[in-house]
Amino acid sequence: MIFDPITINGVTFQNRILRSAMGGRMANYDGTVTSVWKNFERLFAEGGVGGIVSTTFSVDPFRQSPFEYPSISKDRFVDPLSGYLDRIRKDTPYDCKYIIQIGDPGYATQSSLFPERADTLSSSSGFDLVYGYGNRRVEMTEQEIEQAIQAFVAAAGRVKDAGADGLELTASKGYLIHQFLNPGLNRRRDRWGSGGPAPKRFLFLRAIVEGIRERIGPKFLFGVKMSIQDDNHLPYFTFRLPLRWPLAHYYRGNTEVEILQFAKELDKLGVDYLHLVSGCGFISPRDTAGPFPLDEVRIFFNSTRHLSRKAALRAALTDLFAHRALRRAAQWGWDPELPPGGSSVGWGPAGANIEAAGRFRKQLKMKIFVNGGLKRQDLIENALQDGKCDMVSIGRGLLANPDLVHQFRDGINEPQNSCTYCNRCAARTATSPLGCYNLARFPDLKTMQEQIMAMNRPD
Repeated sequence: MIFDPITINGVTFQNRILRSAMGGRMANYDGTVTSVWKNFERLFAEGGVGGIVSTTFSVDPFRQSPFEYPSISKDRFVDPLSGYLDRIRKDTPYDCKYIIQIGDPGYATQSSLFPERADTLSSSSGFDLVYGYGNRRVEMTEQEIEQAIQAFVAAAGRVKDAGADGLELTASKGYLIHQFLNPGLNRRRDRWGSGGPAPKRFLFLRAIVEGIRERIGPKFLFGVKMSIQDDNHLPYFTFRLPLRWPLAHYYRGNTEVEILQFAKELDKLGVDYLHLVSGCGFISPRDTAGPFPLDEVRIFFNSTRHLSRKAALRAALTDLFAHRALRRAAQWGWDPELPPGGSSVGWGPAGANIEAAGRFRKQLKMKIFVNGGLKRQDLIENALQDGKCDMVSIGRGLLANPDLVHQFRDGINEPQNSCTYCNRCAARTATSPLGCYNLARFPDLKTMQEQIMAMNRPD
């Protein structure tokens, strides 16, 4: 079934494999896409994937982060994007569809030229040591919430105007929508908050989805990316305040039960597909399973240490844990001991989200996409054959082998030099050109550097 076409709301994918959202510094400083972005995306179109989901395009002009990531927050971004989309699709012999993901990091904004209040806004006030650079997150006002909703709706319209094949709304990664859905982060006592049943926390996402569907119409492909389970306690060194009762909300966040409840509401609102991941925050052991990339995280934390006292403390702690005696402690909550080939991915086997995806698929009309450590043809084929999902998305596995789909077509079950889930690429996305940074996969450092730069070349 991997190579069976599938049509969703008028969009036909030639196979069941998507390149998942993958961020890198490939835009201009103002967020305009460049030929570097176009050439990077074209690698995967040439590699034979059925479709590509873009990195997250920012919808708020005041939360453009990280630097050199693309934006769709203003009308002037539409024409450059439209031109490059045509080139990605027309310059390759494969009918690769392109879906643009939009989102707003909220307080999880990673960097800034100078400290900004806009970068601290969230569902509720509090403290988070790991994510975001601000000393504390700040509760949004009613007016700011309404402005954020309208920013999402306007951005969705621009995605359609640019000629994308579809739109994906990210309600995962610990971004702003996720901050409203998550009971450990959303402690509001008004209509947007958690002072009642789970659907109350869903109101922000509902308003955005309703506005988007009205703006783009019923005939435009529209999906939502959500986390099956939050696991707020992972990684173990995550430290958030305030601690409030019930502690299960703080410790666990949403479980599969609450997310399925949200998904059923999205089904009623006319969403075409649900893209399932795990965890809360990027990077995290659930979303990017494997070992904690301490050295790469140090690079990022030190690059932002000037922005706040918290950022300085966070950088100092990672520098401290970089010492040999403490390096193992830095792996608490991660999966540092992967077997050969990386067949075990943090907190479960590769494809750990597949079983939950199957439970969702049985109760929903919309299509189900699933992500999480997928790089073996047999695992993907079994998930499709067993009716656990309709499509799969792959990130790190395709970054390591952009021709993975062609290898599957040639009968190879897993590439000989496959992704090891080392997570160095994920931790480098805000500071470096995107590529594989695991030297063990290359004959020497020069070869690795040349490949990284070749993947990030301008015209």
